[in-house]
Amino acid sequence: MAQRIAIITGASRGLGRNMALHLADRGVATIGTYRTNKSEAETLIGEIEAKGAQAAMLPLDVGQSASFSDFAQSVRETLSGRFGTDKFDYLVNNAGMGLHSPITETTSSQIDELLAVHVKAPLLLSQALLPLMGDGGRILNVSSGLARFAIPGYGVYAAAKGAVEVLTRYMAKELGGRQIRVNVIAPGAIETDFGGGAVRDNADLNRMIAQSTALGRVGRPDDIGGAVAAILSEEFGWANGERIEVSGGQNL
Repeated sequence: MAQRIAIITGASRGLGRNMALHLADRGVATIGTYRTNKSEAETLIGEIEAKGAQAAMLPLDVGQSASFSDFAQSVRETLSGRFGTDKFDYLVNNAGMGLHSPITETTSSQIDELLAVHVKAPLLLSQALLPLMGDGGRILNVSSGLARFAIPGYGVYAAAKGAVEVLTRYMAKELGGRQIRVNVIAPGAIETDFGGGAVRDNADLNRMIAQSTALGRVGRPDDIGGAVAAILSEEFGWANGERIEVSGGQNL
């Protein structure tokens, strides 16, 4: 079988980094993106290569959709020069940003930024990269458990993620002719540096979430990285247009 190649946005840290490492364990190469920290990106390349897989990292700010055409050209050149192919297999629209703000205080600029990153980017970046994706490929969007349950202060963030979930179903329907599967993963609370690392570093918050989770603990990056590798695999190939929550049973 030819080498599989995944594009993961926001791969240099957090969940994206963990996804890339789990895919490397399965022999999947990664073209990851980073926004500003090139040294983190280069460190990840070394970790992936140590697992016997190939990797490349490209700069990208997913909030700047005008750059997507140039990014697609960089991907085309990377596929040819680094991997000796003209197609990739998997796209994980992972890069994101958080916002904790009450509905009554959220500003227009905050809404615009969230929608650019969490709604426009998955749509327009997928659009730009689809000509480079092989038929039978996979797109995995990233939502949040907050699109199912409500915690005050996350309303606009959750609404953007809810839009991604609807978009995912439409993408699956429209891309079915090319046998491209499109699903969305919805992590629960995970111990990363996302949102300033609150879930990881705030002991009271961590304990509160653990108590509201059926499996009795907060999620860890490996819980999501492993799930992503499984969802992208051939064994999961009959799932399409699905929302897959991976939260340990949070707020059931």
